[in-house]
Amino acid sequence: MPIKYIPYFPNTVEGQAILDNITRTQRVLRYRENNKVYDRIKRGMPYYEVEALETVGDTSTGSVPDNLVIRGECIAACAYLKEQGIKVDLVYIDPPFASGADYAKKVYLRKNPKLAEKIAAAEQEMDLDEMKAFEEKMYGDIWKKEDYLNWMYENLMAIKSVMSDNASIYLHLDWHISHYVKILMDEVFGEDNFLNEVIWCYSSMQKSKNNWNRKHDNIFVYNKSEKWIFNALEVLEEYNDDYEKRFKYEDENGKYMIRGKGGSASSIHSQGDLTPEHELKYPDWTYRQYFTGGALPKDWWDLDFLNSNSKEKVDYSTQKPEALLQRIIKASSDRGMVVADFFGGSGVTAKVANDLGRKFIHVDIGINSIQTVRDRLKEAKAHFQILEIKDGVSLFRNPQQTMDKLKTLIPGLLQGIEGMSKFWFGAIVHSKEGTIPVYVPNLLNTQEKVLDIPAMNTIINQELQNLEVHAKKIIVYYIDIDDPKALEKFIKDNNATEIEVELRDLKNLLHEVVFEDIITFNLSVLSENLSELSGEDGLTTKDTKNAQSTQGYEIEITQFTSDRLIHKINEFNQKGNLQSLAKGKSFNPINISEEGLELIELIALDCENSEGQWHSSTEIKIDKLGYVITNGVKSKNFWDGKIISHKKPLRIKVRNISGDETIKTL
Repeated sequence: MPIKYIPYFPNTVEGQAILDNITRTQRVLRYRENNKVYDRIKRGMPYYEVEALETVGDTSTGSVPDNLVIRGECIAACAYLKEQGIKVDLVYIDPPFASGADYAKKVYLRKNPKLAEKIAAAEQEMDLDEMKAFEEKMYGDIWKKEDYLNWMYENLMAIKSVMSDNASIYLHLDWHISHYVKILMDEVFGEDNFLNEVIWCYSSMQKSKNNWNRKHDNIFVYNKSEKWIFNALEVLEEYNDDYEKRFKYEDENGKYMIRGKGGSASSIHSQGDLTPEHELKYPDWTYRQYFTGGALPKDWWDLDFLNSNSKEKVDYSTQKPEALLQRIIKASSDRGMVVADFFGGSGVTAKVANDLGRKFIHVDIGINSIQTVRDRLKEAKAHFQILEIKDGVSLFRNPQQTMDKLKTLIPGLLQGIEGMSKFWFGAIVHSKEGTIPVYVPNLLNTQEKVLDIPAMNTIINQELQNLEVHAKKIIVYYIDIDDPKALEKFIKDNNATEIEVELRDLKNLLHEVVFEDIITFNLSVLSENLSELSGEDGLTTKDTKNAQSTQGYEIEITQFTSDRLIHKINEFNQKGNLQSLAKGKSFNPINISEEGLELIELIALDCENSEGQWHSSTEIKIDKLGYVITNGVKSKNFWDGKIISHKKPLRIKVRNISGDETIKTL
């Protein structure tokens, strides 16, 4: 249960209009679940316990960094920020597009260190096309329109509550749902605060001959008040030939002439001669922008997607180019301001904000997002803290994969039973009690986390009535209950059927979705003439070669076993073999070595703490080509199965190629 609920806005009480224009809001959101939305907003944002997992960067001062990477849902993160008095000055969000698509991550196996050594000896390059890989689902962007809009409405309300008075928000969507969300934005931020719709144009692989090819996204820009920031001179664009012809020419003395309004000659000055006096004399923007080096920015941007060879690529679905965020952050924030992304994904917003001297807040529910941005920011030498919102839900990487895993954790659960709507997660067929429908809250949707009277009303007065199977009992799983006694009384007073309603705590199942891999290693003490040492003290190979007597610690990973990954690979091989047989082709399966080291992505050592917040004293990450990244510094060295530390390690952390992390005390 939440520790408490944080009001979205001050003095919000039952019966008080939360928005300035409540009538239009009720019309826009007149959907089946509309009453739940307003009940939740009146109740406030759930505030949970927050645990500090790791501080990355310089920790010598002992100060807590302002930059935050938060694993949790948007609303819960906003509750934390509001409780801490943290305001954000610019918001960019790239939420699910309600596209109906599943997004997957390609998981590459690393090269076995023994094989990597052979390749290095032969001076061969690793061939990415030959790397073995399989896919894992990141999240399912499959929503009913009503559910999506209600979910988005609550998120927008939460985000608005933590925005400063001079803040603006950029909401990035596409054609699937943007026209509906534009109306929501009008309701939440006010129609008068709509600044513009930016069109991001790009080339794409779509080659339709039967329709206009879709090659743009929509970005809605709103401010919170009349104090918003817009630095036009920071995002000036290059002149095109048409502009040169219209406004600029050279006179007989070799000086530039700038045409003013109506095409008349308004001044003659050499390029770069703009002074305060000139600006007062010629306030026209055409004159000023020429001498400041570019044309005023347009509301359509021609920026390409990242290609597969881009240095920015971090192998994350839906990753956006840094150039897109550079334009937004430069225009709508100043140095030192706080830039937030509540659906952070690949971490491009945080990365660019850090590059441009802004503070950042990255929020995402998926562990792969947190790991991706953590590694990306570490490489960029950023200083930040990683927090986790303890909402009672032990997620397995992300909500989608957790929902998939729950199908196997509920004993006897069957899906696809006739006579039951998609509202039900499935059913248990019992020899004595018959068919028992099972309801499980959708972890992708924050609206379903709390089991309250409106939710139970839907179950007993709608879904029970529509059941076409004979049932004596239903099972309703929950994460949190608003008021257990009131809920039990409501069921007793309002259940007009003979069907028993059994409530079960889903958290008892969710704790089983977290898996630990098995790590076998040898720890040895090294002394004198170390030729390779890594750690936060900055020792390099050159330094240690000159050291006459240096002590260090070496950990060699001898065995790594991940039952979940092996099961996943076996599934991949079976499916691939069947498909190949059907097509009459041969199939090359994924084979794991006896040591299993190709399943490892990252190894880190903590030489400061044996428990509590993790401190990464030294770490190595193996990229998909097999090269080692040591403490954020890339190299062309292959991993040899070892990690070396100058200080005595107290804990070891190993992350597998899918993102599962296991920590062992030494």
